Amino acid sequence: MNFATFLRKYLKYAVTLLSEKVAQMMEWTSKRSVIRMNGDKFRRFVRAPPRNYSVIIMFTALQPQRQCGVCRQADEEFQALANSWRYSSAFTNKVFFASVDFDEGSDVFQMLNMNSAPTFLHFPSKGKPRKADTYELQVRGFAAEQLARWVADRTDVQIRIIRPPNYAGPLLLGFLLAGIGGLAYLRRNNLEFLFNKNVWAFSALCFVLIMTSGQMWNHIRGPPYAHKNPSTGQISYIHGSSQAQFVAETHIVLLFNAAITMGMVMLCEAASSDLEIGKRKIMCVAGIALMMVFFSWLLSVFRAKYHGYPYSFLMS
Repeated sequence: MNFATFLRKYLKYAVTLLSEKVAQMMEWTSKRSVIRMNGDKFRRFVRAPPRNYSVIIMFTALQPQRQCGVCRQADEEFQALANSWRYSSAFTNKVFFASVDFDEGSDVFQMLNMNSAPTFLHFPSKGKPRKADTYELQVRGFAAEQLARWVADRTDVQIRIIRPPNYAGPLLLGFLLAGIGGLAYLRRNNLEFLFNKNVWAFSALCFVLIMTSGQMWNHIRGPPYAHKNPSTGQISYIHGSSQAQFVAETHIVLLFNAAITMGMVMLCEAASSDLEIGKRKIMCVAGIALMMVFFSWLLSVFRAKYHGYPYSFLMS
Protein backbone atom coordinates (compact mmCIF):
# COMPACT_ATOMS: atom_id res chain seq x y z
CA MET A 1 0.00 0.00 0.00
CA ASN A 2 1.51 3.31 -1.08
CA PHE A 3 1.25 6.55 0.88
CA ALA A 4 -1.48 8.08 -1.32
CA THR A 5 -3.76 5.08 -0.82
CA PHE A 6 -3.12 5.12 2.90
CA LEU A 7 -3.88 8.84 3.04
CA ARG A 8 -7.17 8.41 1.16
CA LYS A 9 -8.28 5.62 3.48
CA TYR A 10 -7.31 7.63 6.54
CA LEU A 11 -9.20 10.71 5.32
CA LYS A 12 -12.26 8.60 4.55
CA TYR A 13 -12.08 7.07 8.01
CA ALA A 14 -11.68 10.51 9.62
CA VAL A 15 -14.67 11.92 7.73
CA THR A 16 -16.80 8.92 8.71
CA LEU A 17 -15.72 9.15 12.34
CA LEU A 18 -16.40 12.90 12.44
CA SER A 19 -19.88 12.52 10.98
CA GLU A 20 -20.66 9.82 13.55
CA LYS A 21 -19.47 12.03 16.39
CA VAL A 22 -21.50 15.02 15.18
CA ALA A 23 -24.58 12.83 14.70
CA GLN A 24 -24.21 11.45 18.23
CA MET A 25 -23.79 14.94 19.72
CA MET A 26 -26.87 16.15 17.84
CA GLU A 27 -28.88 13.17 19.11
CA TRP A 28 -27.89 13.87 22.71
CA THR A 29 -28.65 17.58 22.30
CA SER A 30 -32.13 16.78 20.94
CA LYS A 31 -32.86 15.08 24.27
CA ARG A 32 -31.01 17.43 26.64
CA SER A 33 -29.70 20.90 25.86
CA VAL A 34 -26.75 20.21 28.18
CA ILE A 35 -25.04 16.90 27.45
CA ARG A 36 -23.96 15.02 30.58
CA MET A 37 -20.46 13.68 30.13
CA ASN A 38 -18.26 11.26 32.03
CA GLY A 39 -14.59 10.51 31.46
CA ASP A 40 -15.12 8.23 28.46
CA LYS A 41 -17.45 10.63 26.64
CA PHE A 42 -15.13 13.54 27.36
CA ARG A 43 -12.09 11.77 25.96
CA ARG A 44 -13.93 10.51 22.87
CA PHE A 45 -16.04 13.53 21.90
CA VAL A 46 -13.99 16.45 23.23
CA ARG A 47 -10.33 15.52 23.51
CA ALA A 48 -9.91 13.04 20.66
CA PRO A 49 -9.73 14.26 17.05
CA PRO A 50 -11.29 14.76 14.61
CA ARG A 51 -13.64 17.50 15.79
CA ASN A 52 -15.06 20.45 13.84
CA TYR A 53 -17.33 21.75 16.62
CA SER A 54 -16.74 23.72 19.81
CA VAL A 55 -17.85 22.44 23.19
CA ILE A 56 -18.70 24.66 26.16
CA ILE A 57 -18.38 22.58 29.32
CA MET A 58 -19.42 23.41 32.86
CA PHE A 59 -17.40 21.47 35.42
CA THR A 60 -19.54 21.23 38.52
CA ALA A 61 -20.40 19.30 41.70
CA LEU A 62 -24.16 18.99 42.00
CA GLN A 63 -24.45 16.03 44.35
CA PRO A 64 -25.99 16.99 47.74
CA GLN A 65 -23.01 15.71 49.71
CA ARG A 66 -20.79 18.28 47.96
CA GLN A 67 -22.88 21.13 49.44
CA CYS A 68 -22.13 23.42 46.50
CA GLY A 69 -24.98 25.92 46.46
CA VAL A 70 -23.17 28.04 43.89
CA CYS A 71 -23.03 25.03 41.55
CA ARG A 72 -26.81 24.72 41.56
CA GLN A 73 -27.28 28.43 40.86
CA ALA A 74 -24.72 28.34 38.05
CA ASP A 75 -26.33 25.21 36.63
CA GLU A 76 -29.68 27.00 36.28
CA GLU A 77 -28.04 29.83 34.32
CA PHE A 78 -26.07 27.37 32.17
CA GLN A 79 -29.28 25.49 31.40
CA ALA A 80 -30.94 28.77 30.38
CA LEU A 81 -28.00 29.51 28.07
CA ALA A 82 -28.05 26.05 26.47
CA ASN A 83 -31.84 26.04 26.07
CA SER A 84 -31.74 29.47 24.44
CA TRP A 85 -29.23 28.11 21.89
CA ARG A 86 -30.96 24.76 21.38
CA TYR A 87 -34.35 26.31 20.58
CA SER A 88 -32.97 29.23 18.60
CA SER A 89 -33.65 29.48 14.87
CA ALA A 90 -29.88 29.95 14.41
CA PHE A 91 -29.05 26.60 16.07
CA THR A 92 -26.33 24.61 14.28
CA ASN A 93 -23.87 21.84 15.10
CA LYS A 94 -21.10 24.42 15.47
CA VAL A 95 -21.40 24.66 19.26
CA PHE A 96 -22.53 22.13 21.87
CA PHE A 97 -23.03 22.55 25.62
CA ALA A 98 -22.06 19.86 28.11
CA SER A 99 -21.41 19.36 31.81
CA VAL A 100 -19.05 17.15 33.79
CA ASP A 101 -20.02 16.43 37.39
CA PHE A 102 -17.18 15.70 39.79
CA ASP A 103 -18.84 12.49 41.01
CA GLU A 104 -19.31 11.23 37.45
CA GLY A 105 -16.02 12.41 35.95
CA SER A 106 -13.45 12.91 38.69
CA ASP A 107 -10.81 11.59 36.27
CA VAL A 108 -11.56 14.54 33.98
CA PHE A 109 -11.01 16.98 36.87
CA GLN A 110 -7.72 15.24 37.60
CA MET A 111 -6.73 15.25 33.92
CA LEU A 112 -7.24 19.03 33.72
CA ASN A 113 -5.72 19.76 37.16
CA MET A 114 -9.00 21.33 38.21
CA ASN A 115 -9.71 21.80 41.92
CA SER A 116 -12.69 24.16 42.02
CA ALA A 117 -16.27 24.18 40.81
CA PRO A 118 -18.16 25.54 39.04
CA THR A 119 -15.76 26.22 36.17
CA PHE A 120 -16.61 26.97 32.54
CA LEU A 121 -14.22 25.99 29.74
CA HIS A 122 -14.40 26.39 25.97
CA PHE A 123 -12.83 23.63 23.89
CA PRO A 124 -12.37 25.13 20.41
CA SER A 125 -12.90 23.18 17.22
CA LYS A 126 -9.22 23.62 16.37
CA GLY A 127 -6.25 23.69 18.66
CA LYS A 128 -6.01 23.55 22.43
CA PRO A 129 -7.87 25.82 24.86
CA ARG A 130 -6.14 29.10 25.61
CA LYS A 131 -6.27 31.28 28.70
CA ALA A 132 -9.26 33.22 27.34
CA ASP A 133 -11.14 29.92 26.93
CA THR A 134 -11.50 29.74 30.71
CA TYR A 135 -14.43 31.84 31.85
CA GLU A 136 -13.60 34.39 34.58
CA LEU A 137 -16.40 33.41 36.92
CA GLN A 138 -15.26 35.49 39.89
CA VAL A 139 -15.07 38.63 37.75
CA ARG A 140 -18.08 38.29 35.45
CA GLY A 141 -20.49 36.18 37.50
CA PHE A 142 -22.50 33.28 36.12
CA ALA A 143 -25.55 35.09 34.71
CA ALA A 144 -26.63 33.53 31.41
CA GLU A 145 -26.27 36.88 29.65
CA GLN A 146 -22.63 37.18 30.72
CA LEU A 147 -21.94 33.61 29.65
CA ALA A 148 -23.55 34.33 26.26
CA ARG A 149 -21.20 37.29 25.71
CA TRP A 150 -18.22 35.08 26.50
CA VAL A 151 -19.46 32.36 24.14
CA ALA A 152 -19.91 34.95 21.38
CA ASP A 153 -16.36 36.18 21.95
CA ARG A 154 -14.90 32.66 21.74
CA THR A 155 -17.07 31.13 18.98
CA ASP A 156 -18.70 34.05 17.09
CA VAL A 157 -22.07 32.47 17.92
CA GLN A 158 -24.62 35.01 19.13
CA ILE A 159 -27.13 33.65 21.65
CA ARG A 160 -30.15 35.63 22.76
CA ILE A 161 -31.15 34.52 26.24
CA ILE A 162 -34.82 33.61 26.51
CA ARG A 163 -36.17 33.15 30.02
CA PRO A 164 -39.64 32.05 31.11
CA PRO A 165 -41.72 34.98 32.38
CA ASN A 166 -41.16 35.79 36.05
CA TYR A 167 -44.16 37.43 37.67
CA ALA A 168 -42.65 37.60 41.16
CA GLY A 169 -41.33 41.16 40.72
CA PRO A 170 -44.57 42.72 39.35
CA LEU A 171 -46.64 40.87 41.97
CA LEU A 172 -44.39 42.06 44.78
CA LEU A 173 -44.57 45.63 43.48
CA GLY A 174 -48.35 45.36 43.19
CA PHE A 175 -48.69 44.12 46.78
CA LEU A 176 -46.37 46.89 47.99
CA LEU A 177 -48.36 49.59 46.20
CA ALA A 178 -51.62 48.05 47.45
CA GLY A 179 -50.28 48.06 51.00
CA ILE A 180 -49.20 51.69 50.77
CA GLY A 181 -52.55 52.64 49.23
CA GLY A 182 -54.44 50.73 51.94
CA LEU A 183 -52.41 52.38 54.69
CA ALA A 184 -53.02 55.83 53.19
CA TYR A 185 -56.76 55.08 52.93
CA LEU A 186 -57.03 53.88 56.53
CA ARG A 187 -55.22 56.99 57.72
CA ARG A 188 -56.79 59.35 55.22
CA ASN A 189 -57.85 61.69 58.04
CA ASN A 190 -54.36 61.79 59.52
CA LEU A 191 -51.58 61.90 56.92
CA GLU A 192 -49.07 63.79 59.01
CA PHE A 193 -46.70 60.82 58.87
CA LEU A 194 -46.13 61.62 55.18
CA PHE A 195 -44.56 64.89 56.28
CA ASN A 196 -42.44 63.36 59.02
CA LYS A 197 -38.82 64.19 58.21
CA ASN A 198 -37.54 61.20 60.21
CA VAL A 199 -39.51 58.76 58.02
CA TRP A 200 -38.11 60.26 54.83
CA ALA A 201 -34.61 60.50 56.31
CA PHE A 202 -34.68 56.82 57.29
CA SER A 203 -36.01 55.80 53.85
CA ALA A 204 -33.32 57.83 52.07
CA LEU A 205 -30.63 56.39 54.34
CA CYS A 206 -31.73 52.81 53.60
CA PHE A 207 -31.65 53.51 49.86
CA VAL A 208 -28.16 55.02 50.06
CA LEU A 209 -26.83 52.09 52.10
CA ILE A 210 -28.26 49.56 49.64
CA MET A 211 -26.80 51.35 46.61
CA THR A 212 -23.35 52.02 48.11
CA SER A 213 -22.94 48.41 49.30
CA GLY A 214 -22.94 47.08 45.72
CA GLN A 215 -26.46 45.68 45.29
CA MET A 216 -26.79 47.12 41.78
CA TRP A 217 -23.54 45.41 40.76
CA ASN A 218 -25.01 42.14 42.02
CA HIS A 219 -28.15 42.68 39.97
CA ILE A 220 -26.15 43.33 36.79
CA ARG A 221 -23.37 40.74 37.16
CA GLY A 222 -25.14 37.98 39.09
CA PRO A 223 -22.17 36.89 41.27
CA PRO A 224 -22.35 33.83 43.56
CA TYR A 225 -23.39 34.33 47.19
CA ALA A 226 -20.07 32.92 48.42
CA HIS A 227 -17.36 30.54 47.26
CA LYS A 228 -16.64 27.10 48.71
CA ASN A 229 -13.36 25.43 47.89
CA PRO A 230 -14.27 21.81 47.03
CA SER A 231 -10.82 20.60 48.11
CA THR A 232 -10.63 22.17 51.57
CA GLY A 233 -14.31 22.94 52.19
CA GLN A 234 -13.39 26.49 53.20
CA ILE A 235 -16.06 29.10 52.45
CA SER A 236 -14.99 32.59 51.34
CA TYR A 237 -17.40 35.47 51.84
CA ILE A 238 -14.99 38.20 50.71
CA HIS A 239 -13.63 38.06 47.16
CA GLY A 240 -9.86 38.42 47.01
CA SER A 241 -9.90 40.72 43.98
CA SER A 242 -10.89 44.37 43.64
CA GLN A 243 -12.56 43.53 40.31
CA ALA A 244 -15.28 41.27 41.74
CA GLN A 245 -17.39 40.60 44.81
CA PHE A 246 -19.71 38.05 46.38
CA VAL A 247 -23.31 38.73 47.39
CA ALA A 248 -22.43 37.96 51.01
CA GLU A 249 -19.68 40.57 50.80
CA THR A 250 -22.18 43.31 49.92
CA HIS A 251 -24.33 42.31 52.89
CA ILE A 252 -21.30 42.55 55.17
CA VAL A 253 -20.35 45.97 53.77
CA LEU A 254 -23.96 47.16 54.15
CA LEU A 255 -23.95 46.08 57.80
CA PHE A 256 -20.62 47.83 58.48
CA ASN A 257 -21.76 51.06 56.80
CA ALA A 258 -25.05 50.97 58.71
CA ALA A 259 -23.20 50.54 62.03
CA ILE A 260 -20.86 53.45 61.23
CA THR A 261 -23.84 55.60 60.27
CA MET A 262 -25.60 54.65 63.51
CA GLY A 263 -22.52 55.71 65.45
CA MET A 264 -22.49 59.08 63.70
CA VAL A 265 -26.21 59.58 64.42
CA MET A 266 -25.65 58.76 68.10
CA LEU A 267 -22.84 61.32 68.29
CA CYS A 268 -25.06 63.99 66.74
CA GLU A 269 -27.90 63.14 69.12
CA ALA A 270 -25.56 63.21 72.11
CA ALA A 271 -24.47 66.72 71.17
CA SER A 272 -27.91 68.19 70.47
CA SER A 273 -30.50 66.26 72.51
CA ASP A 274 -32.10 67.40 75.79
CA LEU A 275 -31.39 64.12 77.60
CA GLU A 276 -29.59 63.90 80.93
CA ILE A 277 -25.86 64.42 80.79
CA GLY A 278 -25.17 60.83 81.85
CA LYS A 279 -27.26 59.36 79.03
CA ARG A 280 -25.63 61.72 76.54
CA LYS A 281 -22.19 60.53 77.65
CA ILE A 282 -23.24 56.89 77.16
CA MET A 283 -24.55 57.72 73.67
CA CYS A 284 -21.30 59.50 72.87
CA VAL A 285 -19.10 56.60 74.00
CA ALA A 286 -21.31 54.05 72.20
CA GLY A 287 -21.26 56.12 69.01
CA ILE A 288 -17.47 56.43 69.07
CA ALA A 289 -17.09 52.69 69.72
CA LEU A 290 -19.40 51.78 66.83
CA MET A 291 -17.53 54.04 64.44
CA MET A 292 -14.07 52.86 65.48
CA VAL A 293 -14.79 49.12 65.49
CA PHE A 294 -16.83 48.90 62.30
CA PHE A 295 -14.63 51.37 60.38
CA SER A 296 -11.64 49.23 61.33
CA TRP A 297 -13.40 46.12 59.99
CA LEU A 298 -14.45 47.95 56.83
CA LEU A 299 -10.86 49.05 56.27
CA SER A 300 -9.63 45.48 56.76
CA VAL A 301 -12.03 44.32 54.02
CA PHE A 302 -10.64 47.04 51.76
CA ARG A 303 -7.07 45.92 52.49
CA ALA A 304 -7.98 42.30 51.69
CA LYS A 305 -9.25 43.32 48.25
CA TYR A 306 -6.69 46.00 47.38
CA HIS A 307 -3.44 44.16 48.09
CA GLY A 308 -0.62 46.45 49.08
CA TYR A 309 -2.82 49.14 50.63
CA PRO A 310 -0.51 50.41 53.43
CA TYR A 311 -2.93 51.85 56.00
CA SER A 312 -4.87 50.14 58.77
CA PHE A 313 -6.81 51.10 61.88
CA LEU A 314 -6.98 49.10 65.14
CA MET A 315 -6.49 45.77 63.34
CA SER A 316 -4.07 44.80 60.56
